[in-house]
Amino acid sequence: MGEILEIKKYAKENHVPIMQDAGIDFLCDYIEKHGVKRILEIGTAIGYSAIRFALISHEIKVVTIEREEELYQKAKMNIQKMQLEDQIEVILGDALTVEVEGEYDLIFIDAAKSQYQKFFLKYCSALAKEGVIVTDNLSFHGMVENPELTHNRNTRQLIHKIQAYIEFLKNLEDYETTFYSIGDGVSVTKKKEGRG
Repeated sequence: MGEILEIKKYAKENHVPIMQDAGIDFLCDYIEKHGVKRILEIGTAIGYSAIRFALISHEIKVVTIEREEELYQKAKMNIQKMQLEDQIEVILGDALTVEVEGEYDLIFIDAAKSQYQKFFLKYCSALAKEGVIVTDNLSFHGMVENPELTHNRNTRQLIHKIQAYIEFLKNLEDYETTFYSIGDGVSVTKKKEGRG
């Protein structure tokens, strides 16, 4: 697993946000326990989480979307190094305009936090019947619960958007959401019984 450690080291040194250990371990356990096979990821970054998902089982296929060319290229390189090109497809583009086909057992939202609600609304129709939508960074380093931790205006605006997204999830009629204070705050949203 030396390659995974290399990717984590690169992320730390270059300030590329990747999932915290507790969060990614929780998600990988969920994928394994629930037999998840098809994953759509919004926000590839350097491919760390997509690689971790693909390593769980050869049967897992990941489609992941990244809008920044530099990150996209680095992700492609990391995926090739791990020889996972057959399992992971990286799409370069804005997730709000990209079109994907098929249904997914798990949709993972881990991109621009200010757009979380738009991502959810765009991709929830691609969710398989028993599928889930997982969102990361809902705690945002503890600032969502304690906004007084920041005096930065842009960060405060971002926190308001995450808080609004959490309220949006809580009030969805056709879905139910469980919130976990794991890693940087993770939610798991699924369709209610008999809906869709």
